[in-house]
Amino acid sequence: MTVRLKYLKREHRVVVAVQLALETAGFTYEKWGATQTCKRGDWIVDDGGDVHTVDQESFARTYQQVGPGQYMKTMPVWAEVAAVAGRVETKEGVTHYQAGDYLVFNEDHGGDAYAVPADAFNAMYEQVS
Repeated sequence: MTVRLKYLKREHRVVVAVQLALETAGFTYEKWGATQTCKRGDWIVDDGGDVHTVDQESFARTYQQVGPGQYMKTMPVWAEVAAVAGRVETKEGVTHYQAGDYLVFNEDHGGDAYAVPADAFNAMYEQVS
């Protein structure tokens, strides 16, 4: 049985982000072993060199601006260690993961999911009660 625990982003983990606030159909790109889709209004995020997109609604709910173009994830996540390799559906596409990676959820009931390698997850998040 997997245990899902609550985590917060470490305080030093500020990201640089720009909203795709243009008249556009968006774009697709390859990441996490699959095609990802960015829609008008979504955010392009640089998290310490890991550049990816975040769904507009998810970003608005979980990030807070801390400076010009700088944001911090202030809402908690719930995460569990993956027992076996697999894939998880995200708002941007699909993320493939390995056993030992973290399955991360922006919603306590398990919604708004993504996966993060264990070393990256441990550098970004700390467990809270």
